[in-house]
Amino acid sequence: MSTVYAAVGWSRQKRIYDLTFGGVLVGYLAIFAGVSVALFPAATAETILIRAFGTAAFLLLHVILAIGPAARLDRRWLPLLYNRRHLGVTMFGLAAVHGLFSLFQFHALGVLDPFVSVLVSDGSFTRLETLPFQVFGLLALGILFLMAATSHDFWLNNLSAPVWKALHLMVYVAYGLIVAHVAFGVGQMAGGEWVLVGTALGAAALVTLHLAAARREAATDCEAPSQAGWVTVCGVDEIIDGRAKIVAAGGERVAVFRNGETFSAVSNACQHQNGPLGEGRIVDGCITCPWHGYQYLPETGASPAPFTEKVCTFRLKVGDGKVWLDPRPLPPGTRVEPATRA
Repeated sequence: MSTVYAAVGWSRQKRIYDLTFGGVLVGYLAIFAGVSVALFPAATAETILIRAFGTAAFLLLHVILAIGPAARLDRRWLPLLYNRRHLGVTMFGLAAVHGLFSLFQFHALGVLDPFVSVLVSDGSFTRLETLPFQVFGLLALGILFLMAATSHDFWLNNLSAPVWKALHLMVYVAYGLIVAHVAFGVGQMAGGEWVLVGTALGAAALVTLHLAAARREAATDCEAPSQAGWVTVCGVDEIIDGRAKIVAAGGERVAVFRNGETFSAVSNACQHQNGPLGEGRIVDGCITCPWHGYQYLPETGASPAPFTEKVCTFRLKVGDGKVWLDPRPLPPGTRVEPATRA
């Protein structure tokens, strides 16, 4: 968190992460180029670069889309979730290089504007085998550009978290367009069956991973039983100190945190990117979001000064060895005295 919009500060861990990621990326491009030269000696340098950067972007997009559901299924993926926007901007850069080389090789030397040429000179929509696959790629690149251009917290703050998140969910539209771009493009080339098989396997793996995460999340959204207006959260000893129990109450998810022998409840949605606060932990007395480290005081739901983010709080009571929740949310930032174990 910071009080001003500033460039990212590279810590030692961040440098190691970026150097490792950069090394893997450069290594992939070099290996792809070397293998392509050996297998296709007649291919031009531009063609090899188009394929190298295009496949790198496509593979990285699969990784990016897999991080979210993987982190839902296993917390060890959370460090990658923290750097997902960084990966997304890098992926757009790879896709942009792929697109620029394609424009230069196939559309820059004609009488038409290169972008106009992409729209009017690439096949026909009347036949499946001649679909203009480059149009799908151009549309996907436009979506990825919007996402990369709004990746900074400046846009997140000014667009609001719901609008920003809705915009960035368009990555799934971009993924569908890219799948069409690859499938129809390779389908018009001889010997591209293995690429089609790989694309189908990648899409199937992502769908399976998202369905598994959705099935696990569905259990969290089952409304907890209530008694006299109070919702049963769980047994007192079921909440680990410094951690939370997420419960569905009143149509939303609530995170009930334990801090020693006291208990506090706040809305589960972080004000930064709607991250799951209940999957985080208490650090230095503050609830800390596992996605990007935003913090809130357990008893008020407000970020410590000078930050201004606030989430709703809820009343709790402890009795008969159980934690009980009043499902009616209080205004964001409202102080609630923590419930104490007798």
